[in-house]
Amino acid sequence: MAMAPHPATATDQPPGRFRSWLLEGLADMGKHQQGAGDAAEPEHRGQRWYRVMCLTGVDYFSTLGYQPGIAALAAGLLSPIATIVLVIVTLAGALPVYRRVSEESPHGAGSIAMLERLLSFWKGKLFVLTLLGFAATDFLITITLSAADASTHLVENPHFSSSLQGKQMLVTLLLVALLGAVFLKGFLEAIGVAVVLVGIYLLLNVVVVVDGLYHVLSAPHLVTDWTSGLTAERGNVAVMIGVSLLIFPKLALGMSGFETGVAVMPHVKGADTDTEAEPAGRIRGTKKLLTTAALIMSCFLITTSFITTVLIPKQEFQPGGQANGRALAYLAHQYLGSGFGTVYDLSTIAILWFAGASAMAGLLNLMPRYLPRYGMAPHWARAVRPMVLVFIIVAFLVTWIFDANVDKQGGAYATGVLVLMSSAAVAVTISARRSRDRRWTITFGIIALVFLYTTVVNVLERPDGVKIGACFIAGIVLISLLSRLARSFELRVTGVEMDAMATRFVRDIASRRIRFIANEPDNRDVAEYREKSHQIRFDNDLTPEDDVVFVEVTVRDASDFESAVAVRGEVMHGRYRVLTLEGTSVPNALAAMLLHVRDTTGGIPHIYFEWTEGGPFANFLRFFLFGHGEVAPVTREVLREAEPDPGRRPRVHVG
Repeated sequence: MAMAPHPATATDQPPGRFRSWLLEGLADMGKHQQGAGDAAEPEHRGQRWYRVMCLTGVDYFSTLGYQPGIAALAAGLLSPIATIVLVIVTLAGALPVYRRVSEESPHGAGSIAMLERLLSFWKGKLFVLTLLGFAATDFLITITLSAADASTHLVENPHFSSSLQGKQMLVTLLLVALLGAVFLKGFLEAIGVAVVLVGIYLLLNVVVVVDGLYHVLSAPHLVTDWTSGLTAERGNVAVMIGVSLLIFPKLALGMSGFETGVAVMPHVKGADTDTEAEPAGRIRGTKKLLTTAALIMSCFLITTSFITTVLIPKQEFQPGGQANGRALAYLAHQYLGSGFGTVYDLSTIAILWFAGASAMAGLLNLMPRYLPRYGMAPHWARAVRPMVLVFIIVAFLVTWIFDANVDKQGGAYATGVLVLMSSAAVAVTISARRSRDRRWTITFGIIALVFLYTTVVNVLERPDGVKIGACFIAGIVLISLLSRLARSFELRVTGVEMDAMATRFVRDIASRRIRFIANEPDNRDVAEYREKSHQIRFDNDLTPEDDVVFVEVTVRDASDFESAVAVRGEVMHGRYRVLTLEGTSVPNALAAMLLHVRDTTGGIPHIYFEWTEGGPFANFLRFFLFGHGEVAPVTREVLREAEPDPGRRPRVHVG
């Protein structure tokens, strides 16, 4: 039986025009979102995997705009070899991990959902909130870093440099604001646009790479000078490899995009036999997506790091240099002319800006997946537009803190990426161990250690990332707990389901005054029910003829915010009728049951409590954290919020 809808309250009054627009949200953002609970959906709709790869690619491939320059700053002449180490870790580490994640979490929830299933109660919720903080770091820095690099390409373009010189901060803020305006207006998921942007961008990069390799081959002394300088600087090959392993954490930006790859899984078209419960075709398509994107990116990373290191003077990579944050654009202008260079700049600006749109969509899809379910989001957080305003304001703040500088934001971005990758590696290691797959357990364990090492080194060398991540975590946890506190007295029940015996008990007493006795189950022996009945009758002047039914609540997981309440009827010791409830909180479950009985019988039920021993503050903490505490007044408060009409409100008696 489903619980009756909540009655209207004062907060349900028609809001003003602006408030209506602000809280309307964007319906088109959720068109293709389907969760694991949609298993009944007979047909899975989606796009071909290579088209969805382009949606991932606006985040992943766009890092070519700044990755070669960051690699050159971090590794110098060693950049190509260090990049090869990065590619090996990508193909042998990140790719197998996320292929496994796509199998374990095929509905777009990613590795966070895998780890959420491994932990329960409050420790699981707090762990997920921590990961959400790093995910927010990843996505928000994607927005600000991409906008900063896009503005760099625009400001450094010969056609605009004179008019925009010194205005990079303003241009970056305008790009971020434009991104927010698009989402406030309404962001339709444009995979077709992503296909066009990625196709043009990769084609232009192929031209730049081929031309760069041509110039390298046409001037053999360039390679000779590079190898001679590298040997003089680093000595033998073993030293080069060792230093590359140490430098590798600074190049971790080149692995971004894998978490996005599994986040877009619901968009991948599967086989005709797919269901949401077992989307085998979608999983195969996602594995193709991840593998193809990794191979394409690996080829570009190696070739671009080589040509930029060999062809671009070292001083141009430094802050203020013409190749800083735009190494490939520098080559496009230098060797292919101002016209082609401008086209390349515009393509880079477009894909970097669209990467910010992809990150914003990721934020808006990720946060509502967890926070509302935990009761840790204000009501307005369910609407998209207020969240867009919050994220844009935070993005403005981050841009100002980092002075719209790509290099300064690299550490924060890498921290977010590496924490998520480390958590994914740990999740699949645990999954393989539980599956008793020894070979993959060892393999994933080694990969997890590599990512954890990389994360620790990155944090030690560039603490900005963990600092801003800690700020996001603290903000999310604080706001979440305050929201949970403010919403504690909501009904928090999705429905009430009574079995046949419970329904019979309610029907039997409906012809008289409906009386329930709230009992905290202990030994559940004859003496417990006899003494409880005697005490309640004595305290409330009930006669032996007054019919009563006992009600007992078992709390499954008090950290869950809402759930359905299952009610089961049983006769104890041949004479005591007992309704046993299962819910996330004793007062909320009792209130939901009372309202359900009222709605199904038409009578006003009465429930009788004894006062709980202990101070009010300690009892409230018990209720907030464990679902118990001072049950009687909290039950009454939940009923008061759920039913504003005192005449229809179930009666609460305390003795």
